[in-house]
Amino acid sequence: MLRPRIPTMPTPTGIVSPLIHPAASAPVEQLQPATGCACQHTAPAVVPAPAAQAAPAVRLSPAGLLVAVGGGAAVVLVVGAVLVSMLLAVAITAASVAVCAVVLRSMVNDTAGTARHR
Repeated sequence: MLRPRIPTMPTPTGIVSPLIHPAASAPVEQLQPATGCACQHTAPAVVPAPAAQAAPAVRLSPAGLLVAVGGGAAVVLVVGAVLVSMLLAVAITAASVAVCAVVLRSMVNDTAGTARHR
């Protein structure tokens, strides 16, 4: 009845560049000849790749450290106050809805009871 149609992948129209680019200074390993080899060639020396430089560490002065700690504490306090106020708003709303439900139920029961007695 209904058959799913799987779309076909169109062929790319532009130039596709490779995701991984080979490093220009990558060392090339050479195979060493067997120990019983009678030829007179020498193997080229393998040049090690230069070590990657680490990013400089962030250095803070004592005043900068106090500012960072104070800012973090302020952010935690503000976020905590916002979350507590949202929780309090939800609790107050739930309590008021419960009170309204009890009052409405009482009113409906009261009008239904007076209608039966007439």
